[in-house]
Amino acid sequence: MSCKGGNIRVKNLSKKYKLFPSKVKKIVELFSLGRIVTHDPHWVLNNINVEIESGETIGIIGQNGAGKSTLLKILTGTTQATSGTVEINGKVAALLELGMGFHENFSGRQNARMACQLTGLNMKEIDGLLPEIEEFSELKDYMEQPLRTYSDGMKMRLAFSVATATRPDILIVDEALSVGDTYFQHKSIERIRSFQKEGVTTFFVSHDPAAVKTLCNRAILLHNGGVEKDGTPDDVLDYYNALIASREEENIQQSKNQVGKTITRSGNQEANITSVTLTNQKGNSIDTFRVGEKAIVRCQVKFNKAIEEPTVGILIRDRLGNDVFGTSTYHLSQEKISPQAGEIIEVIFEIDFNLGSGSYSITLAVHAADSHIKSNYDWLDKALIFTIVPNNSYNFIGVASLPISSSIKTFSAPMK
Repeated sequence: MSCKGGNIRVKNLSKKYKLFPSKVKKIVELFSLGRIVTHDPHWVLNNINVEIESGETIGIIGQNGAGKSTLLKILTGTTQATSGTVEINGKVAALLELGMGFHENFSGRQNARMACQLTGLNMKEIDGLLPEIEEFSELKDYMEQPLRTYSDGMKMRLAFSVATATRPDILIVDEALSVGDTYFQHKSIERIRSFQKEGVTTFFVSHDPAAVKTLCNRAILLHNGGVEKDGTPDDVLDYYNALIASREEENIQQSKNQVGKTITRSGNQEANITSVTLTNQKGNSIDTFRVGEKAIVRCQVKFNKAIEEPTVGILIRDRLGNDVFGTSTYHLSQEKISPQAGEIIEVIFEIDFNLGSGSYSITLAVHAADSHIKSNYDWLDKALIFTIVPNNSYNFIGVASLPISSSIKTFSAPMK
């Protein structure tokens, strides 16, 4: 049975930190009671306005120092805003800095008790939850050991198990899931999914694009202390990828393609992708292929200045925007060329579409060396959209069609 989650209203929220050139200057300002100002203001957040509705799952992304963690700390009350208001309706469970609120000399069980008490639970309720916390964390005998003996992964197990022991209205997580083993990360994500089905509002920071695309129905990009982009995870992450590559916002453009999908384009325009086509082996332009069918992608690039040894890359993504396959002329050891200004080249990729049924997109890029991060000339997301339908072979699920066979052996039952 689904339940209603909480909601969050953030209005004109700003946070300023004081940067002092020295400890002496800090003391001078402190004892002057504000008459002498020696600090430089550093605005981590500047006029943030965000509304989170009940049941939404929001991914917060951005480069280091963008203010992601500060925003979550303000939402949970561990840091005060300089100005603006935050309105939260519902019970909040938060997992912020690893081990925050824990005591190194107390055992895991004692820390779990204290953390539960801080959420307002009484001792009877806590005693009822401790076995479930111990079982989910799988810490067993370590529950009686002091926290100082725990690895970061063990601390994360305990913190997550405590924070999610009861169903909250709002779950706030700050990158803690990136710590520890893959097994427990998957286990934690499954618990988050179960909360989502129950209508819990989830708000978390992650540097993992796949996690944001898979778990979230909305993403918010923080940049230079403000909300740079707010929308679907696919569109926001495409924009973020372009922002990292170009470092200059004016080189990023977003528009709609023929099927209404947002296309993100970035780069310094020293080269331009002028034409992209998708055909079958017969040269017919089509957008629907059978599993395993060969496709040909032709990409024409015009160079606006002489470029030494450019790379042309191709990337296939599924309908959620997850990367399925990508490579480039650099990794394919293509013969190196150095086009002159005004020259046009055509790069041809022949691909066997060994993909599962569904909708996919093709992204193309022209850049230097093995990565667009170094020098991005032109990056074109969702240049092409195509569909894969089943062929006459075996049925399967997933995005990859792998060669597989099976056999069955029959053994006689042993004589009694």
